[in-house]
Amino acid sequence: MQAGGAPYGLVRNAGIRIRNGRIAWVGAAAGREEQPTEERLDLGGRLVTPGLIDCHTHLVYAGNRANEWSRRLAGATYEEIAREGGGIASTVRATREAVDDDLLDTARDRLHALMAEGLTTVEIKSGYGLDLETELRMLRVARKLGRKENVDVIATFLGAHALPPEHGDNREGYLRLLVEDMLPAVAAEGLADAVDAYCEGVAFTTDEVGEIFERARALGLPVRLHAEQFSDSGGAAMAASLGALSCDHLEYLSPEGIDAMASAGTVAVLAPGAYYYLGETRKPPVEALRAAGVPMAVSTDHNPGTSPMLSLLAAMNMACVLFGLTPEEALRGATVNAARALGLNDRGSIVRGKRADLAVWDVQSPDELSYALGSNPCYRVYKNGVPRES
Repeated sequence: MQAGGAPYGLVRNAGIRIRNGRIAWVGAAAGREEQPTEERLDLGGRLVTPGLIDCHTHLVYAGNRANEWSRRLAGATYEEIAREGGGIASTVRATREAVDDDLLDTARDRLHALMAEGLTTVEIKSGYGLDLETELRMLRVARKLGRKENVDVIATFLGAHALPPEHGDNREGYLRLLVEDMLPAVAAEGLADAVDAYCEGVAFTTDEVGEIFERARALGLPVRLHAEQFSDSGGAAMAASLGALSCDHLEYLSPEGIDAMASAGTVAVLAPGAYYYLGETRKPPVEALRAAGVPMAVSTDHNPGTSPMLSLLAAMNMACVLFGLTPEEALRGATVNAARALGLNDRGSIVRGKRADLAVWDVQSPDELSYALGSNPCYRVYKNGVPRES
């Protein structure tokens, strides 16, 4: 999937040379100069793409919320359930009670499902602890997954996910805890690669998030934002003004927010799974984002309440069918644009010098990757140029 004039940047009858875990050369196989000591592997004409990247997940948590899903099907709204103590708060209770080994085991199972479909990099957020101890535990579990599994894990601190029950009538107290205690502790231990926040009526205001983000940036941590999912809070424009790597969801994104994101180079991360599970009808402004040149990424947004989906290929399909992305945009959204959303410029495309994180597919055309819902045509995965065991 090199940049170029052909759809997908596709090079037919191509070859890739890998050296020291990086792409050393890529192009038409007929033009490849043989190296006397190199090992040659024939992939039988299969499609090779960059390894897939899921740039927005909440894989570490305990419990599930199938009962809330049933309630939503019966007419209850996400906001109603949250205000009754359900939603994020119910997962917080279960996660606080869980031991680390259980959190690790269940997160590993979820991660393996994603890895089976060609995943080589995944972002994992905290946000189901909402106290210092549990948030640190969640981030440590995410880091441990990255050490134990043959996949790169990007950890994100999402302490500003919701107000914890013990601070329900003390917003200022929790904000002070986040800014003065939690963020410095996360940074001091090196547990997070970025900081996220949920800017919405059921969570935090634009001004509150702005204060959190200013502190994060002062600590050397880049920022990302859950923005404009249920209303236009102006959060995307605020986050873009602070150099946010991404703004995610964006169903209610305004023209001003689009302009700010375009000017800042902020990636729009689409979460079609949450849109689908919540039965939403207002779509992200894909045509306007496209016209403004805002890069669009695609994620599973795997979480127990609003997107219990463990297939990035399914998310790509939904992004096409529900949001109007082209299959090429969906694939770029799960590779090069997803890498950009995470601030990673060393992967996501098959270009000389980048990591040799590659997925090999039993398909005739790249269109098939977002075409057959429920199919997994992944044949083989290379991580840093080495075949990954199934």
